[in-house]
Amino acid sequence: MVAGTASLVSRDAVRVKYVEVADVLAEIQVAWPSLEALVGDLRGHHFLAVFDPIAGWYRACVAVRPDSPELELPEYVVPGGDFLRVRLQGEPPALYEEIGPAYHSLVQAGGRDDSRPSIEAYRRHDEIDVLMPVR
Repeated sequence: MVAGTASLVSRDAVRVKYVEVADVLAEIQVAWPSLEALVGDLRGHHFLAVFDPIAGWYRACVAVRPDSPELELPEYVVPGGDFLRVRLQGEPPALYEEIGPAYHSLVQAGGRDDSRPSIEAYRRHDEIDVLMPVR
């Protein structure tokens, strides 16, 4: 795994469809296969997760695009704004094990905006941005 230093980035809001579970590893590991099965062909789709560590929910999400298949899932707009970001690189499944520690390193930096969820943005199969909203 390769993790860079934290940097401040700005993100636009994004409309998604999602599967929600408790922010517990065993449930998260079920949410992703459920979402992927509904989406079908994964190529060309942008996947991300949003989670609220205070409320305790985790949403496995797929961004909605004009040609998206009709999914019978709830819709949500992931808020944009400023985030502290750490980019992780490596091969799954070891890469996924680094998400929690990366997020905790961001929390230790302070300044979390509790009004917005945190994000895992899946850039490629071997690259994930871990983002914490900041004030």
